[in-house]
Amino acid sequence: MIKVSNLTKYYGQHKAVDDISFELSDGKIYGFLGPNGAGKSTTMNIMTGYIGATSGTVEINGYNIMEEPEKAKANIGYLPEIPPLYQDMTVNEYLKFVAELKKVNKKEIKEHIAQIEEQTKISDVSERLIKHLSKGYRQRVGLAGALVSYPDVIILDEPTVGLDPKQINEMRELISSLREKHTVILSSHILQEVSAVCDVILIISHGKLVANDTPERLSENMGNSSVLHYRIKADSDSVSEVLKNFEEISKFDCKPDNEAVTVCEIETTADPEELQNQLFFAFADQRMPILESSIETRTLEDIFLQLTGSTDN
Repeated sequence: MIKVSNLTKYYGQHKAVDDISFELSDGKIYGFLGPNGAGKSTTMNIMTGYIGATSGTVEINGYNIMEEPEKAKANIGYLPEIPPLYQDMTVNEYLKFVAELKKVNKKEIKEHIAQIEEQTKISDVSERLIKHLSKGYRQRVGLAGALVSYPDVIILDEPTVGLDPKQINEMRELISSLREKHTVILSSHILQEVSAVCDVILIISHGKLVANDTPERLSENMGNSSVLHYRIKADSDSVSEVLKNFEEISKFDCKPDNEAVTVCEIETTADPEELQNQLFFAFADQRMPILESSIETRTLEDIFLQLTGSTDN
C-alpha cells in the first residue's frame, strides 16, 4: 500500500528527516507521532507530494509520489489541520467541486456525494453555507472532501483540534469506521486519541523513526512495567519480608507512613491484577490489613516521552 524507503530531507544544513523507511498495509489506522521539530510534518508533506525529498522514495500503491504524482495522489485523501474550505459555498457545492477536481464520473457525482454526506453525517447541513457551520461540522466537511473518490489512503492531520468533547468522540468513531475500506494515517498531539483508535504507532524523534509497532507490543518492548501502590497496617520490615517471596515483583520500596502504617511502591512486569490478588491473601495470612491499594500502568505518554526524551508532545 504505502512504502517509504530511505527518506531524507535537508533544509540547508539541517537534516529534518534522517533515512526513514517503513511500510503501511491495508485496512489499518496508523498513529504518526513526534515532538515539534522532529520531522513528522515534513515526512507527511513528502508523503502527500506537497514537498520533495532530498533523497529516498515514497510509493503509494506502486506509484512513486514524485515521478508519477497524479497517479499516486489519486490514491490519497488528505485532511490538513485547517481544512481548505470555500466559506461561501454550500456543503453540497463544495463536495461537487472537489468531485470534479478528482475526476469522478459526472453521472455518478450526485449519488457519490450523497453517500459521503451520509457516511460523515453532514446530510442535514448539505445546503448550508460552510461559513455558517460550527467547527465540528467544518471538520466533517473537510473529511468528506478527503473521502471523495474513495481513495485507498486517508491522511488526517490533527483532525480533532478545537472540537468539544462530544465532537471529539463523534470524530473518533468516524475515523475508526474508515479502516473498513481505507488505510488511515492519523497525526495527533493527543496521545489518548492515538491510543484509542490506532492499530499501529509510528514515532519520529530527531528525524529518525524510533518506533513502529502496535501499542501493546510497544508497551511490552519498553518494559511493560506496572506500579502497585499500597498502604498497609504493619511495620515496613514485616511488609518487606512478605514482598520478598514474590518473583513477579521487580523491585519495591516500602517506607513508614506513621508508626503503624507502611506505604509501598511495587514494580512488576507480570499481570498487576493477578499480583494484587496474590498479595491480598499473602498479607491476610500475616494479619496485615491493606488500607489502600491501586495500580498504575505505563501509558502511551510514558512510552512517547521515553523514546523521544521530550516533554513537548
